[in-house]
Amino acid sequence: MGELARDLAEALDPVLWAERVTGHMLDPWQAELLRGDCRRVLLNVCRQGGKSTTAGALGLYVAQHEPGALVLLLSPSQRQSGELLRTVAGLYGADDSAVQADAQSVLRLELANGSRIISLPGKEATVRGFAGVRLIVIDEAARVSDDLYYSVRPMLAVSGGGLVAMSTPFGKRGWWHKEWTEGQGWQRIQVTAEQCPRISPAFLAEERATIGAWWFAQEYMCQFGETSDQVFSYELVAAALRDDIKPLEAAKHLTTARESEV
Repeated sequence: MGELARDLAEALDPVLWAERVTGHMLDPWQAELLRGDCRRVLLNVCRQGGKSTTAGALGLYVAQHEPGALVLLLSPSQRQSGELLRTVAGLYGADDSAVQADAQSVLRLELANGSRIISLPGKEATVRGFAGVRLIVIDEAARVSDDLYYSVRPMLAVSGGGLVAMSTPFGKRGWWHKEWTEGQGWQRIQVTAEQCPRISPAFLAEERATIGAWWFAQEYMCQFGETSDQVFSYELVAAALRDDIKPLEAAKHLTTARESEV
């Protein structure tokens, strides 16, 4: 295949580009993500399942094929966001037909077509101010605070850009658990370690015996378990909530009941 024909084929199918740059065939779920519209996607994928590479490839593909695109990479910390950008940079360096870079550092990649990929710290106060965002990628989403998540969503209000949040579970808490279990309009992709062809059954058996059932279920089987310090289960707390009693009314009923006992 000539270079021009290759570039045309890859412009029509991001999977062809990703497989050339990464050097291996993509898993079905990875191809599904790259070929989808990525408007709202939750990736509940096991550790070492390939989610960071796939999301990084998606961000780089968007930046190279959509001039002027702004891609933001968020994580609980700047270090983790920087690691995701390193993944992007590695893919960029492996692409012999990549758009020329105008600037590249540990915090950003700016391309000659006007696109930018920027890694950001996990603090709500420091990520505001971006507009016209084409894609937001949130890594380790289960550990990203609620206020950070709610502060970045408005960045997509006018642009209509996409949001990809990826993680393993971290208990039944926070926005990540809520969106996975109750959120509307999400495409959900779940991949356990048993579904990943690069993780052997022997390794999983050793991990299960070493780290215990709770951690194994969370890190490798993508299960939302109760937190280790939780006294009451999530389901028990949720069942105790009622919409027909306002907080002040409930307090009033409690006070009346106590007075009647005196």
